[in-house]
Amino acid sequence: MRQELYQILVNQEMISWQTIIVQILMSAVLGAVIYISYHISHKGTIYSKKFNVSLVLLTLLTGMVMTVIGSNIALSLGMVGALSIVRFRTAIKDSRDTVYIFWAIVAGICCGVGSYLVAAIGTAVVFLVLLFFGNIKNDNRMLLIIRGDRSVEQKIMATVFKLFYRKAVMRVKNTTDHSVEFIYEISNKMLSEADQKEVSVTDSLYAIGNIEYVNIVMQNDEISN
Repeated sequence: MRQELYQILVNQEMISWQTIIVQILMSAVLGAVIYISYHISHKGTIYSKKFNVSLVLLTLLTGMVMTVIGSNIALSLGMVGALSIVRFRTAIKDSRDTVYIFWAIVAGICCGVGSYLVAAIGTAVVFLVLLFFGNIKNDNRMLLIIRGDRSVEQKIMATVFKLFYRKAVMRVKNTTDHSVEFIYEISNKMLSEADQKEVSVTDSLYAIGNIEYVNIVMQNDEISN
């Protein structure tokens, strides 16, 4: 019994070189699809070409590992033990990057075990879903920063109240003996609607008098390279 169990653990089914080539090439093709999807869905400063290339290599490497493991139980357990000691400390800039990493690993696993149909259909569906939701744009938050004399504090609040129809949210109010600073959170849509009036937002605020500066800053969750 012990000898039979040993044979089951150590015996490895031979894989033809044609199968190996097909699995690696399929991994490369799906890695290219992931590359294209990442390039389309990530635009601006958040896009990282190095990370995108790493996704292709991750798909290939996962496919290679699964090809080597095959149906060998002993080798698979040893591989899990070896990989469990690896610690990755790369900072994830976008929550979607985690999805792409998992996508690359799953695609490589499917190719490595010969489930090409599952890999192809799954990759196509994920590609379409990410393409659809990637085109949905968020209404970026804007910060309206106003600094002026303490004597016009109430006028500033009243003007902002009138410009944005009570929708502007006061986040910060800083005061000194002679000055006051407000930070309001608004949306890009609110700012566009307010600027379409006869007098723009900045002109309306400067018309109060004793205003030191008016700054409008876009706020989002993206981290530049």
